[in-house]
Amino acid sequence: MVEPSTFPWVAVFALGAMAVNSVGIYAIYRHKDWAERNKEYFMCFAAGVLIASPLITAFPEAIGKNSSAGLAALLGFAFMFFSNRLIKHKTQQDELAFGITAIEGIGIHSLIDGIIYTVTFSVSTVTGIMAGLGLVIHEFAEGVVAFSVLIKAGVSDKRALLYAFLVAALTTPLGAFVAYPFVSRLTPPVLGLALGFVVGVLIYVSASHLLPEAKAHEHKHSYLALVAGMGLALLLKVLH
Repeated sequence: MVEPSTFPWVAVFALGAMAVNSVGIYAIYRHKDWAERNKEYFMCFAAGVLIASPLITAFPEAIGKNSSAGLAALLGFAFMFFSNRLIKHKTQQDELAFGITAIEGIGIHSLIDGIIYTVTFSVSTVTGIMAGLGLVIHEFAEGVVAFSVLIKAGVSDKRALLYAFLVAALTTPLGAFVAYPFVSRLTPPVLGLALGFVVGVLIYVSASHLLPEAKAHEHKHSYLALVAGMGLALLLKVLH
């Protein structure tokens, strides 16, 4: 069962993610060149955290609660892979269709992020913090991307600012707060499966979304940010 004390952690990280995402949206709205130049560093650092944290903390805890958590992780990875392929297939249309389907995918992704906060903190505070840090950091780049695809679709700057906030930023705390009452009733074996599914999602997001996007626009020393992200996850594990 989820302890009542976990809710403040879920709220802090979910609202923090919304704030960081909003900063990314506003940064590209006001300073497009700076935001575009630096988003790869945020992506690489977040990818490092999101690769290391599930493998060294969340996955062992999931297996400890349910021996079938590995299958759940595979399902989580497969779910993200096929849903992402579906979205990419739809984007092979005109600019407006691209913007709509891309922002739809970002919205779903952000909603899942919120649910992830609830599941990981339900297992332990340390697991939640380690997964949450990577998710919060990558929100900056996600905000930049959300605004960019709307502009590419022909939406005006001010409307893109509003729509990006509603779809990419606000959906994260929405997902967390809606999921919390349900997750709080899960038994440990079911929670283990849920955490395993989350592990698969996080590994997919880092390895198949953040890193390829960063590599496509590789900057000097950008992969030092990846190593730094892994280092932070290991440091948190050691301190724990």
